Amino acid sequence: MSGSAPRMIVGLGNPGSTYEKTRHNIGFDALHRLHQAMGAPTVQSKFESMMVRGRLEDQDLILLWPMTYMNCSGRAVSPAARFYKVTIENVLVVCDDLSLPLGKLRIRKSGSSGGQKGLDDILKAFGSQDVPRLRIGIDATPENVDTAQYVLSKFSKKERETVDAALYQAELAMRCWLKDGVDQAMNRFNVSKS
Repeated sequence: MSGSAPRMIVGLGNPGSTYEKTRHNIGFDALHRLHQAMGAPTVQSKFESMMVRGRLEDQDLILLWPMTYMNCSGRAVSPAARFYKVTIENVLVVCDDLSLPLGKLRIRKSGSSGGQKGLDDILKAFGSQDVPRLRIGIDATPENVDTAQYVLSKFSKKERETVDAALYQAELAMRCWLKDGVDQAMNRFNVSKS
């Protein structure tokens, strides 16, 4: 990845105050941390998204929060990437993951969506599975709970401490991806820490 190529980090979630701080919106929350690290540049409304352009880790960077609702995220991400000439290996999608324990991070260069519908829509829109992604664990759906309800629920006070620590780690992982590339980010942040 060349230093001059623009990068895009996409945080997945649902728009509106109803969904703020829910499990499904952890991608939005992670991106907000990076926005603050960039000095909180002005947010624009473009490509059915809220977006920011700036620099971080000596890279031209676009942050994108699709406002299309989770399952239609590709409709926002693909046109924005085309417009700004961001190649798919320079896009990082940040999303929640039901198959990971709460607060665990997992970075991949490519692969299936693993059932994450926002990521799935983005892969379909790009016509490729070679889109880097950073997944943040939200724990599996508890027994006798509807998955749709679970992902739209808020974290408990007890869980929040783990989530806040994960968001800090996610910020470091995103910065590592920007500065050193996906392989370094995978090596550093996919290590299972007990």
